[in-house]
Amino acid sequence: MKSSLSGQEARRIALAAQGFARPRPGTPTSRHLHDTIGRMGVTQIDSVNVFARSHYMPFFSRLGPYDIGALDTLFFEPDGPYVEYWAHMATFIPTADWALFRFRMDDNRAKYGSNPEGWFLQNAATVDWVRAELAARGPLRPAEIEHDATSGPRGPWWDWNVVKKSLEYLWLFGEVAVIERRGFERRYALAEQVIPADVLARPVSRDDAIRELIRRAATAYGVGTAADFADYYRLRDRPGVAAAIGELVDAGELLPVFVDGWEKNGRALPAWLHRDAVLPRAVRASTILTPFDPVVWFRERAERLFDFHYRIEIYTPEHKRQFGYYSLPVLQDDRLVGRVDLKADRQRSTLLVQSAWWEEPDAPAGAATRLGAVLDEAATWRGLEHVSIGSRGSAVDDLAREMQRATRHDGRA
Repeated sequence: MKSSLSGQEARRIALAAQGFARPRPGTPTSRHLHDTIGRMGVTQIDSVNVFARSHYMPFFSRLGPYDIGALDTLFFEPDGPYVEYWAHMATFIPTADWALFRFRMDDNRAKYGSNPEGWFLQNAATVDWVRAELAARGPLRPAEIEHDATSGPRGPWWDWNVVKKSLEYLWLFGEVAVIERRGFERRYALAEQVIPADVLARPVSRDDAIRELIRRAATAYGVGTAADFADYYRLRDRPGVAAAIGELVDAGELLPVFVDGWEKNGRALPAWLHRDAVLPRAVRASTILTPFDPVVWFRERAERLFDFHYRIEIYTPEHKRQFGYYSLPVLQDDRLVGRVDLKADRQRSTLLVQSAWWEEPDAPAGAATRLGAVLDEAATWRGLEHVSIGSRGSAVDDLAREMQRATRHDGRA
């Protein structure tokens, strides 16, 4: 592999590592879903459902239309191969990886569970009672614990927020795990009721865990900086990350590389290439991404890799939004060429293209045709019969000319 890369070569390597250089399967199966999770390592969870929940999107982006029910079975059913933990943000991870995050569980306990003036110890009686309820009754939804708490003379401090907060702290500390979801509501259980005993008992030191997580981040990214690799699993221990990279370089797993254009304050950024990274001759992708896809979730990397300045505008007042409430990056080949703000209007069975924008003043050749095909496919995948295109953005008229079956609407519908 090369000791220096152009920006385009780095993009191809990064996209190949995430599975975008592979041909899409005709009909994605559970095995394809497993393989996709394996390449990403983690799948971020987000509750926003304006088009599709974030954890569903990376699989559509890489595989095309697939059966969401098959992914729900993997992620949400009891005794499944995946479990939730704070690995990047709230994410699905392989259950077998639970012990890799024990150092984070210990850090969370030290931060939130050891201060005598903090919420956790101030509410120790509540926490003990919630823990005892799970031990006695097995997996429970917060509402089930709340109902029991409020049905007797337990005092005014028993409310859903206190129960939920107790569960969330116990989850962060690794005492409790999420055994399943119904809708988007979690059902909690003691960790030993969810995680296999051999996984719970597996010793993994902090140094070993950080080194393994950096290895996985480098595999998932193909090429990156120390900040890139650290962000993948939100590792804040800079000396630990630096030591892990050094050990992986010494082992021949990471190769120092110069990437043209990767610089900060006029100085080249140190970067590393994973030894198994593949540099395809071309990437032939055409899709949309969730804001929490690993390709773009670290905004600094997205800007460096794709020259793509990206922020979601959920918390921005509507009149101040530039691109839309929940704009999705548009990937074509090895470039991010635009963004679209989508909404699933389920009552009218319509995919609303609230706005659409090209990154450059002129659309790349064929970009509107390719994006139109993706939007038709996305509508079908979400069970929507129609597409309607709004009036905001440099790409909407181009899309309307290509998507002849689409209707138009003014502004936001």
